[in-house]
Amino acid sequence: MADSKHDQANTLTRRTAMQAGALLVAGMPLLWSSEARADKAKIDGVLGGAVSAGTVPGVVAVAADDKGVVYEGAFGKRSLAGGAAMTPDTVFWIASMTKAITSIAAMQMVEQGKLSLDKPISDVVLELSAAQVLEGFDNEGKPKLRPPKRPITLRHLLTHTAGFSYALWNPDIGRYMKAANVPDIGTCKLDALKLPLVFDPGEKWEYGINIDWAGKAVERVSGLSLDGYMRERIFTPLGMKDTAFILKPDQQARLATVHARGADGQLKPIEFGMPQAPEFFMGGGALYSTGRDYLTFLRMLLAGGRLNNAQILRPETVALINKNSMGDTNVTLLKTAMPDLTNDAEFFPGMPKKWGLAYMINTQDVPGGRSAGSLAWAGLANTYYWLDPKKKVAGVILTQILPFADQKALQLLADFETAVYANGGKNGHT
Repeated sequence: MADSKHDQANTLTRRTAMQAGALLVAGMPLLWSSEARADKAKIDGVLGGAVSAGTVPGVVAVAADDKGVVYEGAFGKRSLAGGAAMTPDTVFWIASMTKAITSIAAMQMVEQGKLSLDKPISDVVLELSAAQVLEGFDNEGKPKLRPPKRPITLRHLLTHTAGFSYALWNPDIGRYMKAANVPDIGTCKLDALKLPLVFDPGEKWEYGINIDWAGKAVERVSGLSLDGYMRERIFTPLGMKDTAFILKPDQQARLATVHARGADGQLKPIEFGMPQAPEFFMGGGALYSTGRDYLTFLRMLLAGGRLNNAQILRPETVALINKNSMGDTNVTLLKTAMPDLTNDAEFFPGMPKKWGLAYMINTQDVPGGRSAGSLAWAGLANTYYWLDPKKKVAGVILTQILPFADQKALQLLADFETAVYANGGKNGHT
């Protein structure tokens, strides 16, 4: 998959975020609010047109406002190798969209006084007291390590300011993993967590294994596995029956295949999946889910922590999660170190981005789309979501394509978002 095109920044630009397609193509039945029924063909066309053009093998997209679900569409196939069509209940690997759920689990524990945002998290997760900062490598290639200047806190973990990184975007971490024989985090092996920091806690933002450690903290104070905790405290109360680390046979039967986009731009199905007998439940990226389930999760947040009589968080906790929690620090470009798995990635270049206690915050309005103060993130196989508290809109769009930040998938996200907001008219919601 790697070729010269991956050396170029492949980012979601302002222009991309403003563009929308409107090809009219038939697709799956839709759920739509009655006042916007006449406009559903526009979103159908965006999604169906992308499939017809060969941009994506298949796609599921859903959207909601504060009154409920306003759109649901499924187009294309689960695999280009043949077989079943995409359906609204198709199961996807949501990768780093897991992070928001793990972060909400941690904030439930903060609400209950079992975790603190600003005390040393090593009080709960003893292993983090041994964290060291990687300063480079000596002439023999051995890592040079030193103690951090300050302890790691849960706030550092939730905001990706603790100093942890990923080999995907930091070649020094990849080099360390080889030198210390540390497995990739995707193996879900406990040894994969034995990574150094790349800077002192609180000094800047860098995307990494922070939320895997936050998941460990939830386990320690709750007495439950992360899998069991999420099922008991989030998934079952919300009716998210298809969100899990371990797939049941009926979910496996509805699973979408991951595809790789080659140097020629063509997509091919590949063997790819999260370990189904993991040593630990990876709170940073191992969940599977559906568009319907993830939208339910976002609707809960949109409603201030309560949905369908299930109180997941208090409104004031949701408000805190949605605020900038890293001061003057900014989210920065993810520069690829593994172009087979990810392109360079940055949402809205030139716009300052912040991080709350669960997701990224855009600080300016996106013309034709989300408001300033909206929350968003993504998954490695080109799954994306956003949550707009001001306009009361949430959206999810799911594909299964590598590498991450695929330009065509980003364009489809932008087109879908713009079409969703276009249906809002002058009343500010869909």
